Amino acid sequence: MCRLFSLTSREPLSPIKAIEALEMMKEGHDGSGIGLFLSDLSGPFSNFRDMPILSGIFTQSGLRRQEDYMTGQGFLPSYRMILDVSKDPPPGTPRREIYLIQVYEPPERWKELEQDQREQLMTGTRLTLRHMGAEKKDMVIFSFWPDVIMIKEVGDPMEIAGYLRLDREELQARRIMAQGRQNTNYGINLYACHPFFIQGMSTMTNGENTAFVPIKEYLSTQGVVGYEGYQSDSEVFTHILHFTIKQLGLGIEHYKHIITPLQDSDLLIHADRDFLTSLKQSCRRLIIDGPNCVIGCLPDKTMFMVQDRKKLRPGIVGGKPGLYAFSSESCGLDAVIPDRDKTKDFQPMHLDTAIVAPDCQEVRICRQTQPLPLQH
Repeated sequence: MCRLFSLTSREPLSPIKAIEALEMMKEGHDGSGIGLFLSDLSGPFSNFRDMPILSGIFTQSGLRRQEDYMTGQGFLPSYRMILDVSKDPPPGTPRREIYLIQVYEPPERWKELEQDQREQLMTGTRLTLRHMGAEKKDMVIFSFWPDVIMIKEVGDPMEIAGYLRLDREELQARRIMAQGRQNTNYGINLYACHPFFIQGMSTMTNGENTAFVPIKEYLSTQGVVGYEGYQSDSEVFTHILHFTIKQLGLGIEHYKHIITPLQDSDLLIHADRDFLTSLKQSCRRLIIDGPNCVIGCLPDKTMFMVQDRKKLRPGIVGGKPGLYAFSSESCGLDAVIPDRDKTKDFQPMHLDTAIVAPDCQEVRICRQTQPLPLQH
């Protein structure tokens, strides 16, 4: 198993906070890797809120190829951060040449495009660079999106944090997701490291999705830019979330009704039985099999946790107004928010979605047996 930890805060925090929580839960993960998703950024990146940020790892030749491509497409570099790797990497961590975080001003022609069109082009740009890197093994691309930074590496999370100096003020954010394990079900591959990302939304999972193949095959036939890759069986959770929000126009309250729909006997007595029965039938190929605990973040900075019906992976939510955390274990919460009211900690069960809105005022629990909110 791996361990997950995420923070949602009114004030910017260092990703070190999340990594320290992973360290507290180290008996539950093997220390083989770290994956970070940072959003609602502060510091210099807050000055470029609407400009896409490229996150990735490059060789010198790969960086030149990337720069040539971006220039040819009309992107102008606006701000760059390169994580220094002049010293020797920790044991088990490959030596890389360049960890790049680069803000770009989009081409002038983008100003005339609708938001959906710009989002498609940003996703297409990320995928083009990823394919270029796969061809020559000279670049690994994690994200290309406004107000998002992603960092992934093989090795012990605390050692990686020191090596890359992840405590620097420029990397502080209000939404932080961290996962403490490299993929060990298949070959080691940074694209298999959680969290996963598409168009402003990200998820990470502790568990095993044995329904991976049919879900992957269904998503791959939907004609949606970005539904590809699948180096991990957990990446489909991110794409199902995207499918729910972007393709179906539904909310986070509907997510569990797609991945773990109610039993038919429960649907018969539900206030929204007609809609939910139709949703279950039309999205039946997206039903997951577990056990899985999923933590995610939406484009509007809402954070959530869900469990599947088997409920065999740990998960707990707790905090105080202004700061909440989602954790695999309570000791992770203790490491970061020791002064919370622990009697209000909540462990989502198989019908629950635990949600914290961007204002970080409370944990809201949405149960599948409740009436659905009206969609606007």
